[in-house]
Amino acid sequence: MLILPAIDIRHGNCVRLYQGRPEEETLYSDDPVQVAREWKAKGATMLHVVDLDGAFEGKPVNLLLVAQMCEDVKIPIELGGGFRDLPAIQQAFDAGAARVILGTAAIKNPGLVKAAVEEYGGDIAVSIDVTGTFATSAGWKEVSTISAGELAAKMRELGVEELLFTNTQRDGTLQGPDLNAIKNFLTAAEVPVIVSGGITTLDDIYNLKQLEPLGLKGAVIGKALYDRKIQLEDALRIA
Repeated sequence: MLILPAIDIRHGNCVRLYQGRPEEETLYSDDPVQVAREWKAKGATMLHVVDLDGAFEGKPVNLLLVAQMCEDVKIPIELGGGFRDLPAIQQAFDAGAARVILGTAAIKNPGLVKAAVEEYGGDIAVSIDVTGTFATSAGWKEVSTISAGELAAKMRELGVEELLFTNTQRDGTLQGPDLNAIKNFLTAAEVPVIVSGGITTLDDIYNLKQLEPLGLKGAVIGKALYDRKIQLEDALRIA
């Protein structure tokens, strides 16, 4: 199981939001590139980076910073946040991203997902961010009428080879992951899934690892790492 430290970028800083709310932000560093270096030094083999400004504005904002990060750490970086057309996706790859994550497009523009998969194959992943049982979009500000399972099936039909699943109500809360919701999503997805939202303890990581036979590929950890509830080295050892 992969463990991916999360680096969320807003206004050039490394931050965490509580349930994705911009008004509930915790600042952890004014140098996201240095943060990436530190996670690599502790053993990370891949990073999960989100351009929060891009997610809220609907277009990438922090690509220069991401390019510097990619050049500096030289481990794969998956990047999400504001990718709503093919030129923006290409810019992310040009910046050095190993994988681009689409989110809002899955709900509002599935044609873009299809075109992106045709162009970039497995280097495109889709993040299905869920409030209750319904998928959200536009930086989690809009709750759709499509369930997570339905959207997963649609993405699979479009050729998406990997999904991310985030429980927005658990994200940044240190409440632990919703294992039942994750199991249900894995069953519906039928493709490898990386999960995030609420992971707080080493027991959470152990419990998630038991879901590997259902298709769980990895876990994104954010606040628990930054608040030192979990040491990355310990998480990697369990994974």
